[in-house]
Amino acid sequence: MATTNTATTHWEGTLMEGQGRTELATSGVAGFDVKWAARAEAGQGTTNPEELIAAAHATCYSMALSNKLAQDGTPATSLDTAAEVSFQPGQGITGITLKVSGDVPGLSADDFAEKAEWAKENCPVSQALASVPKTLEIV
Repeated sequence: MATTNTATTHWEGTLMEGQGRTELATSGVAGFDVKWAARAEAGQGTTNPEELIAAAHATCYSMALSNKLAQDGTPATSLDTAAEVSFQPGQGITGITLKVSGDVPGLSADDFAEKAEWAKENCPVSQALASVPKTLEIV
């Protein structure tokens, strides 16, 4: 069964001086202030599309890797994933680095790296962002 999820943004003003608010409409669990400064200069007290993409990618990747490990008979006790989305004004999103560590009893480091790479290529968010170069670091 397919699902549809919705987020909304209300924006006022120009790109450079304006600001807005993005709401996670389907779940209703959060709303975020957004403005250009947060996009061009990270850490300005508001979020931006790239940070939201990073959150979606880290979550999706963790889910895909967890599922793959369990299907292959080596379920993870825990996984920690960071997604770093690079943005260059005038160019757009230029790359994504996924950093993952995990506690997977009975799995060698090489096998973990292989399954981590599989998840990087196959999680739905990775596939949706197929045109963006991605790197993977096992930490």
